[in-house]
Amino acid sequence: MEFKQLLDEIRKIGQEVIAPNAFDVDEKARFPEESINALKGLKLLSAYVPVEQGGMGLSLLQIAKVCEVLGHYCGSTAMIYAMHKIQVACIVHHQGDSEYFKAYIQKLVNEQRLIASATTEIGIGGDLRSSICAVQRDESDGFTLTKKAPVISYGLSADDLILTARRHQDAAKSDQVHVLLQKDQFELEPISGWDTLGFRGTCSSGFIVTGSGNVDQILPSPFAEILSQTMHPYAHITWASLWSGMAADAVNMARGAVRNQARQNIDSPPISSIRLGEVDSQLQNMRNNISACADEYQAMLIKGDDEAYSNFGFGIRINNLKISSSQLLVDIVGQSMLICGISSYRNDSQFSLSRHIRDAYGAALMVNNDRILLHNSTLLLMHKETV
Repeated sequence: MEFKQLLDEIRKIGQEVIAPNAFDVDEKARFPEESINALKGLKLLSAYVPVEQGGMGLSLLQIAKVCEVLGHYCGSTAMIYAMHKIQVACIVHHQGDSEYFKAYIQKLVNEQRLIASATTEIGIGGDLRSSICAVQRDESDGFTLTKKAPVISYGLSADDLILTARRHQDAAKSDQVHVLLQKDQFELEPISGWDTLGFRGTCSSGFIVTGSGNVDQILPSPFAEILSQTMHPYAHITWASLWSGMAADAVNMARGAVRNQARQNIDSPPISSIRLGEVDSQLQNMRNNISACADEYQAMLIKGDDEAYSNFGFGIRINNLKISSSQLLVDIVGQSMLICGISSYRNDSQFSLSRHIRDAYGAALMVNNDRILLHNSTLLLMHKETV
């Protein structure tokens, strides 16, 4: 299937399945099961898997476009898909010569398994580069672990789980590995719920994870490499892309509202048309920034130069993408609400943007922007800008 045709199929699912269920998903803070099942039907959960391993072989740029399209219909569905794809990318990029992970990828393709992630931990805050949880190995290459995770998005609905842990009990907090546990290998004990302002369908509750497996289930690369080379850039690009889809949907509603106003007075354009021009310009800037970072990262992937990821400039730009996109999302949706007027404030209106604005405010809190800005300030002190 050509990519354009695939996008048409995704838009059809968006209109017929995702959008009609978005209000109920948001209202009940429930997992968007219908939407994810529809995406599984298109084999989209393995879309980033290379063709030679049975997947579609979509590029990062194409995955980002899929996230953007999904963002038009339901922010929670788009976010779940993006977070799943981040885990898939970690496995695809860092499987090495592992026979276990090669076999798991085949299972992912055949069964369209949904993968959740547990990287944060009670006691370390949002610092992804530290773990209290440790892999406790036995003499037969087996292991057990226990992790107190304040957030595991869609944990109860996931088939499998990837989590961070210290390499062994005596390892430093920063000596981490990335471990894959399949459904029958872990248990989740709820420790918090998910009654939030926005992104309610992601069901990002907290859990105590207890699991066991074989050391083959540990990705060959150190987590530090996985984070810098894949998780960090892939996450910020796919997140920003889905946020641009949400922003574009808000602008489309604003455009519809202005058209309605223009029909009432065909002799003079409504004053809101000026604000529409401004918000469309903001959306264009958001998209251009995403495109520039995505193109840069795609080129790095093609080149295969692992040393390039240690460049402070690239890390700063990826961080800035997340910060600027999350801020622009709030601005664009807010401006669109002003254009649409009081109808955008209602939940029972065709121009309702209440879910959009509530979801929008969550974007800056997912990996808190202040934490990223503090990290950037440190990088900027060490970075030598070249002219």
